[in-house]
Amino acid sequence: MPFTDVVIIGSGIAALSAAKQLCKHKNVMIITKSRLEDSNSMLAQGGVAAVIDQHDDWQDHYHDTIVAGCFHNKDSAVKQLVKDGTIRIQNLIEEGMIFDQKEDGTIDLGKEGAHNRNRILHAGGDATGKLLVEFMLHQLKEKVTFVEQEMAIDLILENGQCSGITTIDLHGIVKNYIARHVILATGGCGGLYEVTSNAEGMTGDGLSIAFRAGAELSDLEFIQFHPTLLYTANGNKGLISEAVRGEGATLINDQGYRFMEGVHQQFELAPRDVVARAIQYERSQGRNVYLDISMIPHFDKRFPTITSICEEAGIDLSKGLIPVAPGAHFMMGGIKTNTKGETSIPGLYAVGEVACTGVHGANRLASNSLLEGIVFGHNLAQVILEQHNQTISSHLNTVRDIKPFKADLPEKNEIQKMMTTYVGIERDLNGLTFVKNWVEQYLSPHWLKGPLIKGTKEEVAVINMLTTSWLIITSAIVRTESRGGHFRSDYPMSLDKWQNNEIIRHNNQVMFTVDQSLVRSEINESNQINSNAATVFY
Repeated sequence: MPFTDVVIIGSGIAALSAAKQLCKHKNVMIITKSRLEDSNSMLAQGGVAAVIDQHDDWQDHYHDTIVAGCFHNKDSAVKQLVKDGTIRIQNLIEEGMIFDQKEDGTIDLGKEGAHNRNRILHAGGDATGKLLVEFMLHQLKEKVTFVEQEMAIDLILENGQCSGITTIDLHGIVKNYIARHVILATGGCGGLYEVTSNAEGMTGDGLSIAFRAGAELSDLEFIQFHPTLLYTANGNKGLISEAVRGEGATLINDQGYRFMEGVHQQFELAPRDVVARAIQYERSQGRNVYLDISMIPHFDKRFPTITSICEEAGIDLSKGLIPVAPGAHFMMGGIKTNTKGETSIPGLYAVGEVACTGVHGANRLASNSLLEGIVFGHNLAQVILEQHNQTISSHLNTVRDIKPFKADLPEKNEIQKMMTTYVGIERDLNGLTFVKNWVEQYLSPHWLKGPLIKGTKEEVAVINMLTTSWLIITSAIVRTESRGGHFRSDYPMSLDKWQNNEIIRHNNQVMFTVDQSLVRSEINESNQINSNAATVFY
């Protein structure tokens, strides 16, 4: 049975940032569901936000983050992000990371939605995430053990402490890895929806794994839909970065009307939830929406990745119009952690999009995601390095017999269609209740209460999709207000009284706590999930 100091699940910027520090003093293993390059970080076009200009200030970045997050952010987490962000980016530059520069040699800082200053660093035009990941992977070469094409199934627990992870590979072989520290850096859940900017396979596995182990989760109803994905008659073709609007592109409908002029004072650079709903409304009225890029000189040079995506999709950029539609992009909630990355389970940590530090509030500010991974990944590593080695039993009973089982499971595209229809950009109680009942007809309570004991890799993936969908749906039912990435058409106003929406599993009960409200979803003795899970008791 393999043993190591630290096992990291995921290969995005948060995982690599943590590994980069840990490997100096610890044995580190990175396990990824597919290939190392298959992460949301690799697809990040927009850039990384950081205060490095002498005319900028961390308080301004803090203010923009709080406003975009609809004042739902955790203050200490935001301050840590924007203050440490400057140091971490400067360190990367000193290590040799090259960001795009002006002719005079200074860094070319861009502007994106809801930022009041130019503070976005880019690399390779619109290939920032890719170049950052490649830069860090090069730093980790021969210093970290990489395991590809293995899917994490469940955590290994001993006396309430996380002691490792169970995986399954392409051939159905189950493996157990024992470690003093386990870090979940599995990314988001955009793959639960039909249209998404996420890498293939991002369906919220980390959330399901953590929940089955009893870890607390928080704010899962807050899902950000990116306003501008390239969308043709053949479906979603990729992300069109917010940096395009930062360079002056405008949103128009097929009648040539610039509809954002009447929606928000920042027009196309309004917070993402505002722009996404505006585009969704235009499309619901039967009008196509386009990004007008005709005013951007040398578009192909400034945005080579986007140019390539458009050309592959058959879009003639000489006409200056790119057809767009919103798509699932980022989850603000996740596994509840403190700013050190510690979860409610000793020995288990979470970082990046799968974690919920509260830094993004109800709506993430553009280009704060790469910064989050860099900052909190580094800081989590420092926390682990400062700890004394924990004693792990070498006689853990971790033998698992995972076999195929006969279960009535839906197809992945069925789940995606239901989530898109009823838990998308706009939700209401009737739709949420309907889709909750639909999920529960397939979702066995046994899959919520503890580790999976049967299932192929494909079956486990569907079970995780159902589990994460159920958690998001129930969270969305509980929050009877609209805030950021959670818009209830039956409760369109924001309310000051709401705090974090935390999900806790205790004694076979799923407990949702919202401020002073308590919601219980009981798993009763007959192993049926109570359909009244959203009843609020004051």
